[in-house]
Amino acid sequence: MKPRSVTSMRIAKYGSIAISVVFCLMGLALLLRPTRPAERLYRLLGTALVVFGAVKLTGYCSKDLYRLAFQYDLQFGILLLTIGILMLLTRRSSLTALNTSFGIYIIADCLFKGKTVQEARNFGIRLWWLSLCLVVITAAAGLVLIFCPSEDIEVNAILLGLSLMAEGILNLCVALSMVRIVKNQMPDGIDHQT
Repeated sequence: MKPRSVTSMRIAKYGSIAISVVFCLMGLALLLRPTRPAERLYRLLGTALVVFGAVKLTGYCSKDLYRLAFQYDLQFGILLLTIGILMLLTRRSSLTALNTSFGIYIIADCLFKGKTVQEARNFGIRLWWLSLCLVVITAAAGLVLIFCPSEDIEVNAILLGLSLMAEGILNLCVALSMVRIVKNQMPDGIDHQT
């Protein structure tokens, strides 16, 4: 039996890490310059969401060793692609609408990541507790985005920046602690050769 290709797992893991870093950097940019959340940043976030959606779909199709981190990525890949495309097609950015839609994504992601963390704990992954703490913090940030909209653009930009950083750190932690790539991993099914 030939070992399974790990290319899709690598794309999913390292793509998740890269997009998580992009989320953190974009969040930091919003925190450092909240008075000018430019249209360019809005487009950049839309592009990042489209790329992250594609990475999540790749992750869903891969068969990583633990099968924890990517188990819900079909739904989230489609959701991220949709939000990203809508952001790219919208002519004028509405930070309040962006905050609400991104907040809904964050809450949904945290609900499923909470289930993933529970499974990781049962599976014996040592850093499950860190992911759980990050799920709680990120969910709180998502709730603030949804339920505390502000008329002040600067406040909305700061809230979005904090949420982007929280989501980026959570995804980074999950990708690093729950995705294992084994070079000689065998296929799941039994290969019947005659």
